[in-house]
Amino acid sequence: MTDIYPTIKFFIDGEWTTGDPSTRFFDVVNPSDETILGRAPEANAATLASALSAARTGHTIWRNTNPALRSELILRACRLLRDRLDHVALVSAMELGTPLTDSRSYVLRAIELMEWDAAEGRRLYGRVVPSERGLRQMVVPEAVGIVAAFTPWNAPVLSPCRKIGSALSAGCAIILKAAEETPASAMAVVQAFADAGLPPGVIGLLYGNPELVSSTLIEAPEVRMVTFTGSVPVGKRLASLAAQQMKAILMELGGHAPVIVCEDADIEAAAARCTPAKFRNGGQACIAPTRFFIHNSVYRTFTEAMLERVRQLKVGSPLAPDVTVGPLVNARRLQYIDGLVQDARQRGAALLCGGEQIGTSGFFYAPTVLVDVPPTARILHEEPFGPVACLASYTDLDQALALANALPFGLAGYVFTRDAARADHMSRELQCGAVAINHLTVSTTGIPFGGVKDSGSGREGGTEGVRSYTVAKTITHLHI
Repeated sequence: MTDIYPTIKFFIDGEWTTGDPSTRFFDVVNPSDETILGRAPEANAATLASALSAARTGHTIWRNTNPALRSELILRACRLLRDRLDHVALVSAMELGTPLTDSRSYVLRAIELMEWDAAEGRRLYGRVVPSERGLRQMVVPEAVGIVAAFTPWNAPVLSPCRKIGSALSAGCAIILKAAEETPASAMAVVQAFADAGLPPGVIGLLYGNPELVSSTLIEAPEVRMVTFTGSVPVGKRLASLAAQQMKAILMELGGHAPVIVCEDADIEAAAARCTPAKFRNGGQACIAPTRFFIHNSVYRTFTEAMLERVRQLKVGSPLAPDVTVGPLVNARRLQYIDGLVQDARQRGAALLCGGEQIGTSGFFYAPTVLVDVPPTARILHEEPFGPVACLASYTDLDQALALANALPFGLAGYVFTRDAARADHMSRELQCGAVAINHLTVSTTGIPFGGVKDSGSGREGGTEGVRSYTVAKTITHLHI
């Protein structure tokens, strides 16, 4: 336990609670030293029933609240989060293991996303469709209904903010099921809304058995939309449950992002930008670049430039100064990543650096670079979600594109070239929801983000993100 880490509770009907006397609790583990940060309650049937009942009342109030007032309340919560930035970033760093400087930047970006959503909520315009005299035809966006939202541990502040900001801006109540590894981060976000004066029931916050929570919420008649950020297998299961109930879905799922480095690219700049993007958050990011395809003529230069930067990365406690890579979130991730690396090596891949656990306390894994990874290696087919980069050379661009598109993933892709025609060609041919050219930013304020193929359905962020939480109602009025 620690004085900094809060007591974990549910948020139901405007109140913080641990549920009824039968509530079970689970440990929240510090990934840096494997100590127990705290204990969190696990939602049971009674807890879920209370959350759904509160959301019914909250949704009725919120959908009928003036959009300008909704916007102001969201902005008030954002101001509170800014005031609490240091505390929220610290708690998030403790839970996830992200270095404190990165944790601060993630919290700030989350706030900016909600601020944008708050403004966009005031611009959810409908339209009048031209028709015959005396007939008025209108299309009006309405809140889809109560939203069941499931957020991951790797973006413990940003993902809840994405879903809460868009849902509330559209006029929806939301029940958030946060990740068990990072409950205090979600609590900090919800606390800001509670302190900003959000009506009871508009936000609910739960944790616990994923199977029980997801099946109960998705099957509840009052829930009309399901949004999930996480792995492909879980996303497919939740989408299937939602489809059986004819409910809207927004799925932002896994990735295995390709990077194509052309012979005319600025190699030093490419290596300088790819390295931190690959290893930030310990590589535990769905948009992290993972499969690098480098033109044969610059392959050695890029590899050496990247290796030089990888070796300068400092691995350690997220609260220690100058640390750039923290621990993985838990022992399962550590074992999984090492299993992928060892499998690749056994099949013939060469290890240039890393490839091992660091220390005996905490879940630290050395930043790893593999080359000559055979196509049969698991790491080229399974999302690694860790600090491992796979480098390969190519001579034919179409061949590189074919390899980049060969997987069922399609979230993000990256291109480095100074040739405008080549950049345009690759941006068209890469099968992914977002392409960045000569940089690695594909998710920021004002633009939609999401995948194709197995990487998801729907878009978060931008106008598209807020409108995802609405349905279009057609109203025709004949004047008599």
